[in-house]
Amino acid sequence: MNKTELLNKVSQTPDERQLLARVCDQMDHAQRGVPASTPFLSTAQQEAAQRLISAAGTPRHLWSGGFPDAERKVCAFLPDWQEEETWEPPFTALRCRWQSDDKLTHRDFLGSILGQGLDREKVGDILVGQGVCDILVFRELSPYLLQNLTGAGRAKLRVEEIPLTELDVPEKQVRLVRDTVSSLRLDAVLSAGFSTSRGKAADLISAGRVELNHRPCVKADRTVNEGDVMTCRGLGKCVLKEVSGLSKKGRTMIVMERYL
Repeated sequence: MNKTELLNKVSQTPDERQLLARVCDQMDHAQRGVPASTPFLSTAQQEAAQRLISAAGTPRHLWSGGFPDAERKVCAFLPDWQEEETWEPPFTALRCRWQSDDKLTHRDFLGSILGQGLDREKVGDILVGQGVCDILVFRELSPYLLQNLTGAGRAKLRVEEIPLTELDVPEKQVRLVRDTVSSLRLDAVLSAGFSTSRGKAADLISAGRVELNHRPCVKADRTVNEGDVMTCRGLGKCVLKEVSGLSKKGRTMIVMERYL
């Protein structure tokens, strides 16, 4: 199967086709004996790339984001001569510290980085803790950011490069949500997960702000199943963990995790 046939088979949107064409190029480099890797990919992009890899016969590859539960990852393609143990990631980690009482957020740091004119695909996870934030970035960006990433929000930053083994990964904070819904439609489950009205949830879906299992979904009547992940721009992420049966009033009982 040539490149065009492969892309025709697995691409679902024009943007996805453009992304997967670049992934194909990296696979080709590895087949010619040159190690290659993608930029940082979102979860949805990773799923698309994995479909392509499977359709291409699963060439040798590995995924890495700097730590086991990273959301943004690169895919490295290994030539026949290279062992996995000798692979070195194309990214490093920067640690930012600040002394003020400002409570900085992921958005503060991402905005500061993108405000430098840098590409999002060169930046991995941003791990914000108490007075410290570790950022995964491609190595070629490190010298520039060490010199120019001087502030985030209203706080002044001190930035240093650290080994990936010293990453400070904050514990994920989740809140358990127990509720009942009239059905397992996306608008109903989203409404319960984010404590908003069903009408508001439907509006968010139709506005294209909602993803179901990391893919855009504009259908409010789409069925949500156990294990499905819902994300909404501006609200966050929640997971349907359990469907517990029917209540006495005939409503479906659900248990969800909402990421804080």
